[in-house]
Amino acid sequence: MSTVKMPVLTKAKSWVKDNLLLLATLSGVLVGVVLGLSLRPCGFSDKSLKLVQYPGELFMRLLKLMIVPLVIASLITGSASLNARMNGKIAARTVVYFVVTSLINAILGTALVLFVHPGSPDMLPDREQSSKPRADIRDSLMDLGRNVFPDNLFQATFEQTQTHYRLKENQSSEYKAVAEYHRGTNTLGIIFFCIVFGTVLGTLGQRARVVIQFFGVIDEVIMKMVSGIMWTSPVGIASIICGKILEVNDLPEVMEQLALFILTVIVGVFIYQLLIMQLIYLFIVRKNPWRFFWSLRDAWFTVFATASTAATLPISLRCVEEKAGVDRRVSRFVLPIGATVNMDGTAMFVAISALFIAQMNNMEISMGMLVNVCLTATAASVASASVPSAALVLLVLVVQAIDVPVPDITLLFAVDWLVDRFRSTNNCLGDCYTAAVVAHLSRDELANRLPEGTADGQEGISLEEVEKSPLSFTQMNGNGYLPTAVVVQKTNGAPIVNSTDM
Repeated sequence: MSTVKMPVLTKAKSWVKDNLLLLATLSGVLVGVVLGLSLRPCGFSDKSLKLVQYPGELFMRLLKLMIVPLVIASLITGSASLNARMNGKIAARTVVYFVVTSLINAILGTALVLFVHPGSPDMLPDREQSSKPRADIRDSLMDLGRNVFPDNLFQATFEQTQTHYRLKENQSSEYKAVAEYHRGTNTLGIIFFCIVFGTVLGTLGQRARVVIQFFGVIDEVIMKMVSGIMWTSPVGIASIICGKILEVNDLPEVMEQLALFILTVIVGVFIYQLLIMQLIYLFIVRKNPWRFFWSLRDAWFTVFATASTAATLPISLRCVEEKAGVDRRVSRFVLPIGATVNMDGTAMFVAISALFIAQMNNMEISMGMLVNVCLTATAASVASASVPSAALVLLVLVVQAIDVPVPDITLLFAVDWLVDRFRSTNNCLGDCYTAAVVAHLSRDELANRLPEGTADGQEGISLEEVEKSPLSFTQMNGNGYLPTAVVVQKTNGAPIVNSTDM
């Protein structure tokens, strides 16, 4: 009897050890919900509420502190380990996948709104009309270009460009569009610079080896720091969720009034994650999608708790590379871009919200309006990628496109803290699945190069190029910090590739 129980006990201990961080994160979520609901009758003052939220604020600040150095280091080492042609192919496949999945999410959200019909004219809030114009899709696309090409790299680490409408100096009733700097990391500009920098660095051969090793070590150090920070997640996550629940006024009334809207968003998120996303993975990668989905559990719970794809980036990288086995040359390229550009869940949320408001205003929903919502939500989800509180900005853009009263979106602010968590899981998992799909589609090009991270000087050399070379030479690995070199030499005209310790 004891001999039967011992292996079970050993397996249980091993499982707990392997999933300790997951259990800690989940416990933080549960404790936060229980504490938040239990403490609501106490009637916390603003100062007391700040104290409850303080540990969560510090936790989020620590995670956000890691984002810029991690993006810089991972993108430079990732793009330097591939040649320019490979970087271009991976980037093209990534962007196409992002656009297609965002469109799928927008269409799914539109279909669910028509089926569930969560909006009712009785829900209309009191609103104040404003004559001040708002940024439209053209302004957002122009801001996208300004942010992709920053004029100051250091300024891009803490400020980004955003268009606002200001009154003209000499005329009190006319407004003009003004591109202004606002606080917030311009991640798009940093990503563009790092990809170009890494790609050019990879063409410099042995001269760039030390630089790539430097960024590789930074990448490894940041990941170790994040691993340490994540062990504080139970306290931080509990504080965040508890504070959000205590912060909402009239929670039961809000939930009752917007229950169908919340349900529509949640159902859409899970239909996409549990059905559509798995079918895409199965059709393209042709592997068990549920095994891959389960390997991302740490990232799912972390992004649900923090509601930030960018803050979850280190956890996503670890899940995709260590647990799912995706080629790190692809994951280090795709995930930092996806954390900024890919907004699958947000595209769905915006489509649902825009039509929900149209239903509240008892507007006739035509086929033209549905097409307009889907296309605008998809385009705007990319155009507004670098804007803070992007979902609300996107919603304004789409609502304007279908001529729905903009002030009515204020009704959704009361539940945005909740639905934001669900839509963020779509964004995060979408990045991870993109990395897996792009790695699979790029497998032939990746396999035709020497071992992962190996490069011609740092760039990469194919076996065909080795065949043509009459010389023997040594290749350093492109990640820079793995203690391996690859020695390539020719014997009777055939290349031999050996791994040796440095």
